[in-house]
Amino acid sequence: MKKIIAFVICAFSASTVLAMLPPLTPEQQAAADLAKAKTAYGDKVGAFKLCMVQNTLANRFKVAGTPAPAACAEVPPFVPPTAVSAAAPAAPAAAPTKK
Repeated sequence: MKKIIAFVICAFSASTVLAMLPPLTPEQQAAADLAKAKTAYGDKVGAFKLCMVQNTLANRFKVAGTPAPAACAEVPPFVPPTAVSAAAPAAPAAAPTKK
């Protein structure tokens, strides 16, 4: 029982610590976006290579009269995401007027 109580206390304190983290700076956000784009591109390249190997194996063991495997869509070269320019701050919402 003591372990459960200690776990619950640690879980709540950890969640409050994570909630207090400062927001990312524009440079950190750009680096995170670039890493995300590189990961997505790597996934596309991996899927393309897997498709090529599957087609090679399908052609090797193809039975007469079966259709050819579908062609693989080639992956275009990696293009890093463009940095979003700092947009002008939004106009503050108009406060309701009292009558």
